[in-house]
Amino acid sequence: MFELKKIIGSMLMPLPLLGFLCLLCFMFTLRNHKLASIVGFVVIATLLSISTPYIAQKLIDPSSQLKYVFNVKKHQQLDKIVVLGCDVNPNPRLTANSQLGNCAKSRLVEGLRLAHYYPNAHLIVSGGGIGKVTNSTLMAQTAISLGVNLKRIKQNPAAMDTADEAKFLATALVDYKVALVTSASHMKRAKDLFYAQGIDVIPAATDFYDFSAWPKRKLFIPNVEVLKAVTATWHEIIGRTWIELRRWIDPQSL
Repeated sequence: MFELKKIIGSMLMPLPLLGFLCLLCFMFTLRNHKLASIVGFVVIATLLSISTPYIAQKLIDPSSQLKYVFNVKKHQQLDKIVVLGCDVNPNPRLTANSQLGNCAKSRLVEGLRLAHYYPNAHLIVSGGGIGKVTNSTLMAQTAISLGVNLKRIKQNPAAMDTADEAKFLATALVDYKVALVTSASHMKRAKDLFYAQGIDVIPAATDFYDFSAWPKRKLFIPNVEVLKAVTATWHEIIGRTWIELRRWIDPQSL
């Protein structure tokens, strides 16, 4: 009964429920609108498929990201800890940490963990935001509220994307031992952009996605968290393709 309750509950969530209703609608209209129904059916079926843990696990390939885990035992010293920006949800009625999205908080936690292990390292929080509310400011305020000394924190609020972050921070990172904190799916592209600026960073990834331990009853049920993982992977594919295209057009482009 418990398993059945969980399965039914999962199927009644918006993504699987509305998705399967769309499939039924396309099946009913197949006779009168064949081409449109087939295309619609394939599109919705694909969306639902990539939202299942079984398919997503193959697409995101979590094992390949494990090489980006930071091992404190392998590094005796760090000079700089760079935490890249992510999502923010500005609301002046909330504390700084509550205005950071889950991705941003995950990155900041890893940055704070490293700051604890390397008390002499500077913590550099980066990223623009929405209007006057920046990712770097919210991260700095959160770090201070958790006990990090203000003098250890440097901000990079003007950067609106990873290329900007690498470009604006490069001069402050030259000849230092730098740990780069960002999401596991984003690390390859971020590391490449910093390297293009002459900075060889040490990956310190966070925000990993791995559905291998999910119960079997969930493997074939679409889930919005799974779709977020696939979306993050797809975002990186587009980002890396754009960089390669720019460099193909202009070999000097970073």
